[in-house]
Amino acid sequence: MRLKSLVLTVSVTSALIVSAVLAQSSNGVKAAGKRYLPEYTASGDLILPKHFHEWVYVGSPLTPNALNNGKANFPEFHNVYIEPGSYEIYKKTNEFPEGTIFFKELQLTLPAQPPDGSRTEPSGRGYFPGPFNGGDVTVKDSKRYATTGGWGYYNFNHHEPKAPTATLRPKEECGYCHMASAKKDEVWTQFYPLLDK
Repeated sequence: MRLKSLVLTVSVTSALIVSAVLAQSSNGVKAAGKRYLPEYTASGDLILPKHFHEWVYVGSPLTPNALNNGKANFPEFHNVYIEPGSYEIYKKTNEFPEGTIFFKELQLTLPAQPPDGSRTEPSGRGYFPGPFNGGDVTVKDSKRYATTGGWGYYNFNHHEPKAPTATLRPKEECGYCHMASAKKDEVWTQFYPLLDK
């Protein structure tokens, strides 16, 4: 009788352990494969991506007005994030998968002190981030954006607050420059060591 009880206890315990391991691994597969994909309104406008501050940060290029005769096309820090699921695929394949979203949050510099636009802070002289100033989003979809090399470009305001939705920008406004000068697949990977493989 004790032998039967022992065998039953071992069998039940083994089954529970196997179930827990399988549940954990299936959750792991689900979590690793989960992606945030672009969401659109019924009219085709892109909905402002959710939780982009939790995405993978790739870099912050800066071309301040003071170094560009007061007329920089993009005078803010460009804090660029990639959607995490897309980044995981990119790390494995070295290609941006369909549905990849990049979020570029614009952030003004703090007011200048010297004429070159810099200022002095406890860490030294330089350019320091100030208030947020809107955002732009890029989405990869080869069919939807065939005329701009497979990427769509959206402006969610160049001021705060960010717009809740945005319409597709014409090729001449964004796509043209990306197509002509970005290093890889219309992405400025030359400025983002995390992506520049």
